[in-house]
Amino acid sequence: MEQMNSDNHSNGLTLVLGGTGKTGRRIAERLISQGVSTRIACRPTTPSFDWGDESNWGNVLEGVTSVYLSYAPDLAVPGATDSIQTFVDKAVKRGVQRIVLLSGRGEEEAQLCERIVQKAGDNSGIEWTVVRCSWFSQNFSEGEFIDMVLAGAVTLPAGDVPEPFVDADDIADVAFAALTEGGHAGQIYELTGPRMLTFAQAIAEIAQATKREIQYIQTPREAFTQGLAETGAPKDAVWLLDYLFSTVLDGRNSRLCDGVQRALGREPRDFAEYARRTADSGVWDLPSTDQTGVA
Repeated sequence: MEQMNSDNHSNGLTLVLGGTGKTGRRIAERLISQGVSTRIACRPTTPSFDWGDESNWGNVLEGVTSVYLSYAPDLAVPGATDSIQTFVDKAVKRGVQRIVLLSGRGEEEAQLCERIVQKAGDNSGIEWTVVRCSWFSQNFSEGEFIDMVLAGAVTLPAGDVPEPFVDADDIADVAFAALTEGGHAGQIYELTGPRMLTFAQAIAEIAQATKREIQYIQTPREAFTQGLAETGAPKDAVWLLDYLFSTVLDGRNSRLCDGVQRALGREPRDFAEYARRTADSGVWDLPSTDQTGVA
């Protein structure tokens, strides 16, 4: 899927990997709205892109000068570093001049991938920017946890460890700036929201915004992963969520960072703002019923 400038004045083509995901979709929308020649790449697009099949990567990189590099499902999964190394090598050979990498806060494996991009900069002069993030606010409305929110009970193995949830729109704003402006090369932007919340507190904010009763139920990690497996969830998804709750959510990320402020010169969006905005969008609305209780 490709959107070109009408006057073709941009300095080449910007590739957005995962261009239909939480961050990629937002970044692509910003690029296209500003007239930037943009190629969205994922499995359904033409040319298609699949992290598990590098045979088409050359076609995806044809004519590209800037890349938003996001790896699915997460840079922490086994094999991610090899894939990132191969992709970056191909990108450099194809003449890519700028890479913006979506990385993970508190993930040692993600930092290995960061070093791959940084080393490419040292060796080839390619400009790089790292955008480090952890838990997205939008996980409660666009992905993993929305069904539980709609059901009125969010059951997760997260206790009292606070997390500075980051808004995907802030991530997109930072990545867009790094892709289109000067002054961001060589920067590591660690993004957080403006305050820390436990998962229970986050659910309470969503309940307030939706004016519904939504419970937060803490469950043992083993019961959570077993329940996921029994629903038929893919093994890599089960592994990743178990890793995030058991490793990343151990307190290592329980601090605020100034990445949004440094990159954009403004404060990050607050979780309460996200909750109100999302509630107003209707995403969390329950199906209406008639007087017989039939939807």
